[in-house]
Amino acid sequence: MDSTATESSAGTGTEKDRTAVSLTRATPAPTPAPTPAEASDIQSHDTFVIRKKLSLTAGEYVVSVARPDGSEGEPVAYAREKRLSLRGQVTVYTDASRKSVLAAFKGRDHEVGYMYDVRDASGQSFGSFYEDASASFLRRTWQVRQPGTMKLTGRERSRVVAFVRFVWEFVPYLEYVPFIWPYRFKYTESGKPLMTVTKKLGLHTRYVLEILAPDIDRRLAIAHTLALDALEVD
Repeated sequence: MDSTATESSAGTGTEKDRTAVSLTRATPAPTPAPTPAEASDIQSHDTFVIRKKLSLTAGEYVVSVARPDGSEGEPVAYAREKRLSLRGQVTVYTDASRKSVLAAFKGRDHEVGYMYDVRDASGQSFGSFYEDASASFLRRTWQVRQPGTMKLTGRERSRVVAFVRFVWEFVPYLEYVPFIWPYRFKYTESGKPLMTVTKKLGLHTRYVLEILAPDIDRRLAIAHTLALDALEVD
């Protein structure tokens, strides 16, 4: 009897072990979610896609590395605009949790109108930009400054589209409707093209930022591209 009981007990233990193994195999480990690129990796990329997400409380943007076919690839930054800010204030984060700041800009009074300083997480300025009012009557023109490196002049390429956009802002209620027609800004220094920002055709707001100079700080370029959209209704 003892031998039989022992065998029965051993058999029961074996069955329990098999059941435990079966349950373990039936519950696969969760697949880790893809992680966004590190902030330090942004400088190694030349083309980005900036997409605006619809929100009633704030303008939200997702910045992704562009794939060879032009589609959105790995997300590298997220941004949130304070819509009630009269001078424009946007914070760019490294991930969707909005815990780590990549860059931020806010307007301040200046002799040229509003100057937008771009700062890192510690508050240190590493660039700035402002709209050149004297040159923006027919085509919007921006000056982008990266201390000790370069001074870029960005201008809308099409005079016709620039004029339509100008009129669009003065038509009642249209100022709150996205301008669906594509337009493009070309940034040069001493006549040499160094960067372009292209707004794509469509109801959804989407921009493609292409950087042609390795020395341009990608954080500054991304911040300025966001400003082109965020400051439209300011």
